[in-house]
Amino acid sequence: MRLKSAIWVSAYLRRLQGEGIFAAVRRRGAEEAGAVFVKLALLDGTATLFSPAPQTSYDEARPSDRVFVAATAQPVEEHAVETRLKREIDFDPDAWIVEIEDRKGRHFLDLART
Repeated sequence: MRLKSAIWVSAYLRRLQGEGIFAAVRRRGAEEAGAVFVKLALLDGTATLFSPAPQTSYDEARPSDRVFVAATAQPVEEHAVETRLKREIDFDPDAWIVEIEDRKGRHFLDLART
């Protein structure tokens, strides 16, 4: 059983803030199971977007884990990330958006390896 999105986001924010990294919920989604998108703003006009990994990326031994992949191979202009987020919200109005601001690019998400 997967942790509710609201609880996962809350714990994730505490982890980031405990490391001295500014992060905030930009958009609250469905409490139970809304998809979570993480925007990492590097404070230089660029950002990276992390999105939920495809179901095939999940470890069958740990089905409750949340796995993320970089939706952008490298940092891109922030407006490109915002455009993508708008499309995601139009497609899934239950989605969450968490925004991190960190010049060092820290996010503490374990990325799925393909």
